Amino acid sequence: MIELDVAQEKVLQAVQQAAPVTVPLSDAYGLVLAENIVSFEEVPHFANSAVDGFAVRAQDVANIPTTLRVVDEIAAGGIPNVAVGPGETSRIMTGAPMPSGADAVVMVEDSTEGKTPHEVILSASVVVGQAVRPRGDDVRIGDVVFRVGDVLHPAAVGVLASINVPRVLAVPRLRVAVLSTGDELVDDGSPLALGQIRESNRTMLMGLVTQAGCVAVDYGIVRDNEEALEETLRTAAAECNAIVTSGGVSMGAYDVVKALLGRIAQMTWMQIAIKPAKPFAFGMLDAPHGSEAHRQVPIFGLPGNPVSSLVSFELLARPALRKMMGHAPVQRPSLLAVADANFLRKTDGKIHFQRVVAKSHNDGRIHVAPVSQQGSHQLAASALANAVAVLPNGEGVAAGGEVRVLLLSDLVEGA
Repeated sequence: MIELDVAQEKVLQAVQQAAPVTVPLSDAYGLVLAENIVSFEEVPHFANSAVDGFAVRAQDVANIPTTLRVVDEIAAGGIPNVAVGPGETSRIMTGAPMPSGADAVVMVEDSTEGKTPHEVILSASVVVGQAVRPRGDDVRIGDVVFRVGDVLHPAAVGVLASINVPRVLAVPRLRVAVLSTGDELVDDGSPLALGQIRESNRTMLMGLVTQAGCVAVDYGIVRDNEEALEETLRTAAAECNAIVTSGGVSMGAYDVVKALLGRIAQMTWMQIAIKPAKPFAFGMLDAPHGSEAHRQVPIFGLPGNPVSSLVSFELLARPALRKMMGHAPVQRPSLLAVADANFLRKTDGKIHFQRVVAKSHNDGRIHVAPVSQQGSHQLAASALANAVAVLPNGEGVAAGGEVRVLLLSDLVEGA
């Protein structure tokens, strides 16, 4: 058997970051920048009010309460019509431009109506600049707002829109082919015959690939026929950047996937010292002539048991796909948690990965408990897990001890 870290390093060393492309901002969410972004605009572009209220000269409200004459009303999107002079004020809305002469804003909550519609009584003093957003307060011309390697999260995309960046140079989203293999698989809703099972791995992996930030492309179920499988794989290699298969990578006598890939691709077959997900295949398939010259497409051969397929994807395929899209780090977040139950195991030379529910508690720590069933075929129980506990070779961790976990999704709110 091969150690997990060795297997992970083999896979990561074999894949390369995709070449950057220019993409419209509307398609850039989640991508990794391949250029520094320098702003050619200021944000905000003009001084504006941070609140609904009254634009004033701060010196006019030094002694309160005071009555000022209302000379204008400025809405967001509007423009000031007159300057504010001594003893005067303009009613102003949040985001509206500051009028000439005014240097602060009194909140509307600190105002009452005057004796006439053109008067207001203000009951709060302000200092110069209070409740005013200066021009360029957020972004100035020449600022490097984002750098190579930054991930364009939603707020970042919003910033780029605010400084008029319509497109960016970024590492593209991968197109990943997903397929399951096996004569026993059924996905047409028909009644199951003896020996048949409903396909679930491909459906699950489509979601995992999408969650990783890729475009998942469904290539369906491929029967145990070398000719059909070869045609599907070569089509996938021409159309996609990576291929994820499920099933047919163990030591079975009828594993058509193993036989075919051993013939048409440069493959490494691994028995990894982990439980579940010991069998794993990885290699490179040349793209067909006429697609792209000398392009090699990585293939991730995952085991057929659904939980094994999930764990294998998370530990080996997902990090490689993330690297290809420019992300760093590529592994799932790891942290220490409190074991709320016994995580006991036998010494067998493997790292065990137990599916758990991780919750944030009011003691400020993360607590984990195992899901009800841990079999490699028991996907229903594992579907409730949002993390996996990492149990090195040994006897495990007793309740109350610390256990390392990999987070697969958001924490659950605990007690």
